[in-house]
Amino acid sequence: MPLAEVNGTRIHYRVDATAGEHAPWLVLSNSLGADVSMWAPNVEAFAQHYRVLRYDTRGHGHSDAPAGPYTIDQLIGDVIGLMDHLKIKRAHYCGLSMGGLTGIGLAARHPQRFARVVLSNTAALIGSDAVWTPRAAKAREPGGMPALTDAMIARWFTAPFIEREALEMSTIRDVFRHTSGEGYASNCEAIRDADLRGEAKTIGLPVLVIAGTHDLSTMVEQSRKLAGYIPSARYVKLDAAHLSNIEKRDDYTRAVLDFLGE
Repeated sequence: MPLAEVNGTRIHYRVDATAGEHAPWLVLSNSLGADVSMWAPNVEAFAQHYRVLRYDTRGHGHSDAPAGPYTIDQLIGDVIGLMDHLKIKRAHYCGLSMGGLTGIGLAARHPQRFARVVLSNTAALIGSDAVWTPRAAKAREPGGMPALTDAMIARWFTAPFIEREALEMSTIRDVFRHTSGEGYASNCEAIRDADLRGEAKTIGLPVLVIAGTHDLSTMVEQSRKLAGYIPSARYVKLDAAHLSNIEKRDDYTRAVLDFLGE
């Protein structure tokens, strides 16, 4: 299991490189409460064209979950540190939800390290203290993550998709339930304290913003506003809820590949 020591934290990562050792890099960043497996529906297609680097955000999956709270500066720094560890000078980037928030900071602060950036189901300011502080407290309680699972799944996917894809839902629930409560809570606090609206307006890179028409976590209006902050942004809506890369796998994969391939 590949682990990189980054900013005092071990970060778990995977590389898929069907396209070969000379293909450009694509970094994928997971949502809150998920891990590298959330990109399984897309990674095979992505790897036909890119060397794909997936990683578990600190506090998730097989990465360390040091005591928090975490900050958006740490989440941004972990990506740059991981790229440095793997000697990746420049890459494309695609992040969803929390991963998209991280992507806003990366595009604004480290434009020389990225070619094109996909910001999916995200916003420059997500939620408020009234949302994140109680959720962080619940996650830190014994049994807190299992108790949060059903409510989160209902926000991640539309009801018909949940009913139709029972096997996939069981896998996603399992990942969420076993996410570190401290890691989840500490990332809730990083999201709570991050306001990147000013930084988003400074982004000069080509950006694709993807929204889900049924997304209750980062609603269409928020995604549209994010696209409006960025002069170079394009905007795409998919008929999905929050994890649009899973619910609308083919449409999502095509939209990303078309954008990155221009």
